[in-house]
Amino acid sequence: MAAPISTPTPALTSAAPVRSYALPMAAMTSLFFLFGAVTNFNDVLMPYLKDVCQLTDLQSSLVQSAFFGAYFLMSLPAGYVLKKLGYQRGIVLGLLVMAVGALLFVPAANSRTFGMFLLGLSVLGAGVTLLQVAANPYVSILGPASRAASRVSIVGVANNFGGTLSPLLGGILLFGGSAALKARLAAMPVAARLAEESTLVKGPYIGLAIFLAILAGVFFMLKLPELETFTDEEADTAATARGSALHYPHLVLGVVAIFLYVGVEVGLGSFLIRYGESQGIQQLSGFTQALVRGLNVAVNFIAVLLGQSPAPIDTTVGFTKAVGAVLVASYWFGSLVGRVVGIPLLARLNDRKALAFVCAVGVLAVLASVFTFGEAALWLIVLCGLMNSIMWPVIFPLAIKGLGPLTKQGSSYLIMAIVGGAIVPLLMGWVATHGGGLRVAFLIPALCYAYLLFYSLRGYRVR
Repeated sequence: MAAPISTPTPALTSAAPVRSYALPMAAMTSLFFLFGAVTNFNDVLMPYLKDVCQLTDLQSSLVQSAFFGAYFLMSLPAGYVLKKLGYQRGIVLGLLVMAVGALLFVPAANSRTFGMFLLGLSVLGAGVTLLQVAANPYVSILGPASRAASRVSIVGVANNFGGTLSPLLGGILLFGGSAALKARLAAMPVAARLAEESTLVKGPYIGLAIFLAILAGVFFMLKLPELETFTDEEADTAATARGSALHYPHLVLGVVAIFLYVGVEVGLGSFLIRYGESQGIQQLSGFTQALVRGLNVAVNFIAVLLGQSPAPIDTTVGFTKAVGAVLVASYWFGSLVGRVVGIPLLARLNDRKALAFVCAVGVLAVLASVFTFGEAALWLIVLCGLMNSIMWPVIFPLAIKGLGPLTKQGSSYLIMAIVGGAIVPLLMGWVATHGGGLRVAFLIPALCYAYLLFYSLRGYRVR
């Protein structure tokens, strides 16, 4: 998942009174936590809907396509909306749009209609896109300019933390359940069981809608600092020998790199549970069992606070969707750890060489997984989460280097490339369904990492 983007910091007027930005910064941090939580919950939602709606791998991959497709479709309209409404009201609108998307899960669950689920995801994605476009500039002005990078790092960690927690909680809410519920579902005919299971998703999304509405009210009442008008650098094309950012090969190759990076990050997380099911693992290692039980205790406490009474995950029966949700969370936790550790390390290391290293490890890890069976194949994919952690903060600056007055234009193309999260999982789903199964489908991420390795070695060069 993409990290927050640091934008140029506009100067505040000299007449502005000295004030504390602690509360607005806390509110912005909650937004980025929300981005990560909502986005990565889809990794659990995908296998859940595959079962409930009786889908193929290709059809289930439309979950990510519906969500991430909004980044491509809504990026430019979001900019227009924010120009009309302003950034603060844009944030409020984005939260309310997300709330509407969350509420659409109620009729979708009642009717067990996959198209309605996709509509809800598309509306959620549209709201997140509006929030992303509105929220990033605020992070850089909520306090002294000298600490802008620190604020970007803080919200980035919050984003990763939300993305780590939500698959754990989603696994409990959708695949856990109480012992009594599991027994009742097992005794039902298939059609009745699927109808009952489809209602499990209503609670989390109704709760999300309520939270979003409350958060919208908070942002409506907050007095956030006004953004100064940025200099329209894009109009100053006379300052460069090229009239469009797309005339820079390293930017074009960088757009492809961002497209594939987001695609591979989302694709691996999305299919990890299905990949685990395809392994036919009957016995988990002691380490995995201990990890699942430990995290299960912590997350069950949160579930109880939400009115659930889940039973402990049974680790004696081998791999299950609930176990897979823990591995998905571990995958995103690796990204969190890598980002926290990588922030100080990248200041000391050659960032391009670091990118080449993690891309090479990504290629080898995925290929080794494809040709490995059992639990080891899954942990090799989990390792890729750690490798993904520094890709966005390294690729993005390399891609816009040397663009001068076309930097903003180039940045907008890179943001639109987040649509890779919609396309690569869809391609993996097509291959899994029609081209040889999940093992063959996982060769696609290996090819993505190979391109990213090329970009780190040659494609980044300004020409």
